[in-house]
Amino acid sequence: MEKHYETVFILTPVLSEEQAKETAKGFSKFLKQQKANVIHEEVWGLKKLAYPIQKKSTGFYFLIEFTSNNPSIVKDLETALKRDERVLRYLTVSMDKYAIEYAEK
Repeated sequence: MEKHYETVFILTPVLSEEQAKETAKGFSKFLKQQKANVIHEEVWGLKKLAYPIQKKSTGFYFLIEFTSNNPSIVKDLETALKRDERVLRYLTVSMDKYAIEYAEK
C-alpha cells in the first residue's frame, strides 16, 4: 500500500528566486527517480523566519506532497536534503487519511 508523505523545506535566501525553484525541482526529480509519485508541489516563496537560522532571517519555503511504496524513501530524501548546503531546514511527515482528505480540498 502506498503511503502519503508531505515534505516542507526552507532554502537559503542567498539564492535568487530562479535558483531556489531549480533546487526544489531537483528534489522533485530525485523523488521521481526513486519511483515516488509526486502529487503536489507548492512554492510558498520568500518568508520571514520565526527565529534566525544560520544567521538568516528569511528563507524560500517549498512543499512537496508525494506517495511511495518504498519505506526508505523518506530516509533517502532527508539524506539528500541534509547534504545540500542550500537547505536551512526540512520536515517530512506521513499523512493519515484525514490529512489526505484535508489536503485534497
